[in-house]
Amino acid sequence: MGFIDTFFRRRSSGTMAKDRLKLVLVSDRASCSPETMEMIKNDIIEVISKYMEIDTQGLDIQITQTETEEGNGNGPALYANIPIKEVRFHR
Repeated sequence: MGFIDTFFRRRSSGTMAKDRLKLVLVSDRASCSPETMEMIKNDIIEVISKYMEIDTQGLDIQITQTETEEGNGNGPALYANIPIKEVRFHR
């Protein structure tokens, strides 16, 4: 399945609702709008899809809190779990 196919594939309403809920929760943690989180997700998909075929259904992108390198508190961190179907070799 190609990158373009992911936009035209039908998904169940339950899956879409679950994805929207995840997006709202993630954007709340990151203090940014759901629209911004969706743009980030789409940009990540677009860039990675240039080099490999990914499973967009299994894609999981979250903003979490992690301790800073300086050890003086917590800061946001982007966590992305992106299942890879096939790596494309470019020369």
